[in-house]
Amino acid sequence: MKPVMQYIAHAYKDKLDNWQTHDLGKHLDGVASKAKDFADIFGNGDWASLAGLCHDLGKFLPDWQKYIRRQTGYDIDAHIEGSNGRPNHSTAGAVLSLEQFKLSPVGRIIAYLVAGHHAGLPDWQPDAAGGDLVNRIYEDALERKLDIRELSLINNIDEANRYINFSLPESKPLGIVSSQEIAQRQEQFHLWIRMLFSCLVDADFLDTESFMDPKTEQRRGQYPSLPDLHNRFMIFTAEKLAKVDKTTINRYRKEILGQCCAKAALSPGFFSLTVPTGGGKTLSAMAFALIHALQYNKKRIITAIPYTSIIEQTAKVYKYGSDDEQDIREAIRSGSVLFGEDAVLEHHSNIDPDREDNRSRLATENWDAPVIVTTNVQLFESILASRPSSCRKLHNIVNSVIILDEAQMLPPEYLQPILSVLKGLVEHFGVTVLLCTATQPALGGNIGSGLSEFKGLENVKEIIDSPETLAGILKRVEITPPDFETRMEWPNIAQDLQRYEQVLCIVNTRKDCRDLHALMPAGALHLSANMCGEERSEAISFIKQRLKNGFPVRVISTQLVEAGVDIDFPVVYRALAGVDSMAQAAGRCNREAKLNAQGRLGKVVIFQPPKPAPVGLLRKGEDAAKTVLRSRNECNFCPELYVDYFKQYYSSLNDFDHPRFKERLVKEAGEFKFQFRTFSQNVRLIDDTVQQGIIVRFKGRSANSNDFISLLKNKGPEPWLLRKLQRFIVNVPVTLFYKLRDSDHIEPIHSYWVQKSSGLYRPGYGLLSDIHNWDDELYFA
Repeated sequence: MKPVMQYIAHAYKDKLDNWQTHDLGKHLDGVASKAKDFADIFGNGDWASLAGLCHDLGKFLPDWQKYIRRQTGYDIDAHIEGSNGRPNHSTAGAVLSLEQFKLSPVGRIIAYLVAGHHAGLPDWQPDAAGGDLVNRIYEDALERKLDIRELSLINNIDEANRYINFSLPESKPLGIVSSQEIAQRQEQFHLWIRMLFSCLVDADFLDTESFMDPKTEQRRGQYPSLPDLHNRFMIFTAEKLAKVDKTTINRYRKEILGQCCAKAALSPGFFSLTVPTGGGKTLSAMAFALIHALQYNKKRIITAIPYTSIIEQTAKVYKYGSDDEQDIREAIRSGSVLFGEDAVLEHHSNIDPDREDNRSRLATENWDAPVIVTTNVQLFESILASRPSSCRKLHNIVNSVIILDEAQMLPPEYLQPILSVLKGLVEHFGVTVLLCTATQPALGGNIGSGLSEFKGLENVKEIIDSPETLAGILKRVEITPPDFETRMEWPNIAQDLQRYEQVLCIVNTRKDCRDLHALMPAGALHLSANMCGEERSEAISFIKQRLKNGFPVRVISTQLVEAGVDIDFPVVYRALAGVDSMAQAAGRCNREAKLNAQGRLGKVVIFQPPKPAPVGLLRKGEDAAKTVLRSRNECNFCPELYVDYFKQYYSSLNDFDHPRFKERLVKEAGEFKFQFRTFSQNVRLIDDTVQQGIIVRFKGRSANSNDFISLLKNKGPEPWLLRKLQRFIVNVPVTLFYKLRDSDHIEPIHSYWVQKSSGLYRPGYGLLSDIHNWDDELYFA
């Protein structure tokens, strides 16, 4: 027996074959209430509440009610007049808000939010992305597309009528109190609208989830508090400091930790942590973030990292206090872990589906954990996104501490919009940003030159009292500079490397890595992003064990080992590249200063490879490095050199705003005319028009992707399963992807591309390249 209900938002049959229906009015009220709670944190709950009440008003229309009944099977006899597909239900609230507020900015703002709550924030004017508000809402300049009959239908429905007498929101955007502030803050209006949009879509997802999947809803939010994590951290670090050897490097790691704890009391804003590689910045940065968060009532800590390849390592340090497998097992056995599994959420970026459906939306993380470890790609593409699944987490960035690890790797072609949104988050949404690296980029003052020049960050507070002095004290390597007049051939380099029992050589491309590795004797290891994260982690763990036991180990790698991978070789060779990359490579040499105790330093050799770096940013980095190194008498990696290098590097670039941020999001911000969708489609920190992720089949020591792929087939993209599958992704050039697809080597499973041919992936080498000649000019480290 079906319960009688006139207007429903969702419907399904439960396990007992009874119909469960979600009352539309209750859904609107629930979304409005949740959205208000989210936006109250930044002072605009009334705006988000209004959007929540408007977002599904179109579901009151008869055609939509017939559609939901027939589509779900609730009423198979329901017939939709004149429509074979899903009736539009999001335009109605947008049109009604414009009708209520005429052409005022209020109506326009609500129209963006409501019209985009499924398809994504739209453009205002027609542009490359399509789906603009002008064409969607207007037949011409005066006539609404939602006709008078439909408006009357909604107005005459008693249940709907109480939702459409809109009141003007009383709170002001970005805390504006004067007309002068409007002009001053219009660069951040787009960010404010995105925040409201985030509140709306997350509220919509969560209210729908509570009805459709209450078990998942019950699992959300079960995390320890930041005060609890702070207590865990203090206990763990006290025990750790009591056990470590009293070496020079450990003494300075303790001092760095102490300075981070002391400076955490400073007022929120921008901070930098400039610490030589191996100085313990991962835990020291977390110490700063925890103490600062507690003092200033921040909600969570978000660590963004350039590479997916080192996310797991950082997450392990936060969870267990170490990334060493033996240490982790001992920590779990003894109960002496840092934060534990329950506090840290890893969220990568290359597992997002090609298309969104209800299940993938519900699987998308909304970042409600206290500690997030993610990628730069996920963080900044979300902040600058238009898609609901990407935007829904933004409101959980409010009142947080963001740690930008390896800050020098912020992509230059997006630097202007990235720095702009960071300023907006700090100035208007209670965020503190920590730029954390050994090679601090020059992000203050004016950046670039000529027409591309723009204003960088201001008032960045350095945590370390004297980075230059610290770099000198913690010197652990002697650097042999390159012969700028001569290029070395791979056979000569291979011959040099064989002189050492333990040696790491880092090159610029995957092809270089394969070519050099092929010339090495048996037993040499190959590391590149042709290998999935699970295999790379196992390989790095094996390398660490060989180094620890003093066994021979020779490794040929791309630059994926440079940022955050805690390996410690006595000798490192590095192909000429940007100064930041070479300095990071040097950080893999004599990392623990064990050789210093023997009265010697590690050996770092910079060489010119057979060919220059690929054309583009890599080549510009190499050229800038040549310029600054030639002007110096010695090759000494220090903070002063990094400043000179980045100024030289940035001055050689002619584009810091590839997606045309100023034109599409700032130019007409005063009139609230934004090109949200076209802009966001041009924000690709990893260009998905050039590469594509493939889930490979690899059986590791502790996990087998075949098991997870079977579950993906049977269960779909559940959150925990997507996190497991992250470890088995290989990104390939899109030309190779098409060849693999057309040759039936891969197959789609719930919108994710999965290896189908058994021989496509070979342990030790990764995804085989002999199916297609990889383009020498493409770089995917």
